[in-house]
Amino acid sequence: MSKLRVHLLGVLVLLTGLLTTTGAQPASALPDDLWFDPAAAATLTVQNGRFTDGLGREVVLRGYNVSGETKLKENNGLPFASVADAKKSATALRALGGGNSVRFLLSWAYAEPTRGQVDSAYLAAATDQIRAFVDAGIRVYPDFHQDLYSRWLFDSDSWYTGDGAPKWAVDLGDYPDEYCGICPFWGQNITSNAAVTQATYDFWHNEYGLQDAFLDTAQKTMTYVRQNLTATQFAGVVGFDPWNEPHAGTYDSGQTSRAWEKDVLWPFYVKFRARMDAAGWQAKPAFVEPNLFWNANIDFQKQEGGLLDSTLGSRYVFNTHFYDQKAISGVFMWGKAEDGQYVGDFGTVRDRATATGTTAIISEFGHPLSGSVSDKAPTVYKAMYQALDSRVKGANWWANPASSGPVLSGSQWQWDIYNGRHHELMNDNQNEVQTAGDAWNDEDLSAVRLDDSGKAVLRQDARMLDRVYPSATAGRSLAFTYEDRSRDGSTTLTWNPVPSSLPNVAQLVGSGQYALQVWRSDGSAEPTELHLPASFPNASTTVVSDLGTVFGPPAYTRTTPIATAAEPGGTGSRRLLLTAADSGVLHYALVANGATAPSASVLSAARAELSSWMAAEFN
Repeated sequence: MSKLRVHLLGVLVLLTGLLTTTGAQPASALPDDLWFDPAAAATLTVQNGRFTDGLGREVVLRGYNVSGETKLKENNGLPFASVADAKKSATALRALGGGNSVRFLLSWAYAEPTRGQVDSAYLAAATDQIRAFVDAGIRVYPDFHQDLYSRWLFDSDSWYTGDGAPKWAVDLGDYPDEYCGICPFWGQNITSNAAVTQATYDFWHNEYGLQDAFLDTAQKTMTYVRQNLTATQFAGVVGFDPWNEPHAGTYDSGQTSRAWEKDVLWPFYVKFRARMDAAGWQAKPAFVEPNLFWNANIDFQKQEGGLLDSTLGSRYVFNTHFYDQKAISGVFMWGKAEDGQYVGDFGTVRDRATATGTTAIISEFGHPLSGSVSDKAPTVYKAMYQALDSRVKGANWWANPASSGPVLSGSQWQWDIYNGRHHELMNDNQNEVQTAGDAWNDEDLSAVRLDDSGKAVLRQDARMLDRVYPSATAGRSLAFTYEDRSRDGSTTLTWNPVPSSLPNVAQLVGSGQYALQVWRSDGSAEPTELHLPASFPNASTTVVSDLGTVFGPPAYTRTTPIATAAEPGGTGSRRLLLTAADSGVLHYALVANGATAPSASVLSAARAELSSWMAAEFN
């Protein structure tokens, strides 16, 4: 698409924001918008295997799932008890967690509590909470969430519970009494609990019209959201995840997991795609997940899949999860995660997306923050974020940056401000009140909680969560790395040290955090953007680039090649803006916070070293 057409499209979308439907609110710009921001935010599409914004820039979505609270009954299937809490969460997610997007969980059970009748009060409350995020400059992709099919499959005294399908859907089936046998992990119910497997099978085979009912409710939900957001707000809703962690339940005789994806799962996604179109979501991709066991890292759990027989194209996103089951088991991985632990696993995700003709997102990843294996969490998370950034391990990155591959989008599980403060009656049992952790099947993975004053505070190392990442690249991103210097207890984890062959760069970085972005320009007047964590205040931020060198970047203007500005949404989050209004030119930018007022000679020498390195590695 030409730059002129891109700009005209952005203007058209902004103008149509004035023509909102009944119940929608008037369109308005976000706080801290710069001249190009409304057009950039006007749409998010998939082009040439990348997310692209309304200006044609490559976009990386980074954020969290909001949230596991939707699985619980205490707030009636909503992520938040109130819009005020949603706004508090959105601001904290942007300012403390560095996120620019969320996977927003919805519940079929609460959207359609009576067959054929959507609950308009639920849809209104969910839409109001979505609005809190898009108004904070955070992109949203909703997800109709389910785990173990439904809470109503489980007895009041069960060890486990589920979420997803309404009670009426469970009542239609003559399912056996739920029982998992010796199942120390809740996920084993997926394949070992006959009540779960049979109910799941019925959904996929549309027994009792279950799948049709779900698709009807999904279409009504999407229509409601579109009609009750302004065009500008609706542009911030970037797609839809139809079904969380799909699995067959049980396979038909002779059926393989690959055949099930091809013959059962993919046709469901085609139907859902049609419902998106009918609801006015034609321009937004469906974030479709393969069989959840396709990339399991324990051999006996892994099942062939990954939508191997489907061509997704630009109307779909290859959407997958990744948890290190070896690390979570406490048996199959005894030590901590190491440099490069997951670059192969995440490289496989990149390859599958490319093969299916689209881009990828890892919409869930994480590790328990309490319990017997929680000591692994700092290294597991660092290794996962490292693998999102590049498919090259830190020790090899400087010698092989051109193999980095695209920067992956991802949503960490999860961002639950009520962590440790729940009051959930598990399976409606008055004697099983869940308050600790996530209040769901003994999980504890939330990156955030509220302190006693009601303020959102992080439960994980801010150095790891609030990261530099290329949120929008004006051109083609070729390589990226970030050394966060996050800690495992009192140990600082440095997996990507600057090599001794670049002594002035190493001196400049010191013991601080740094990022390096390499990209090829596309002629845009609009800048490349990198999210700046709170640990990169202007007073201690150094940028060394072919565009120039600067300590303490100035405020953005159109003629300032290296500058900073607030990110849209009024949350106090910040961005680095790099303007290179040329085309086909290779650019780089090193961003560091480890030096105070570096000398002009060190800046010049570091720039010369990086220029020589670039010429050698990207010739």
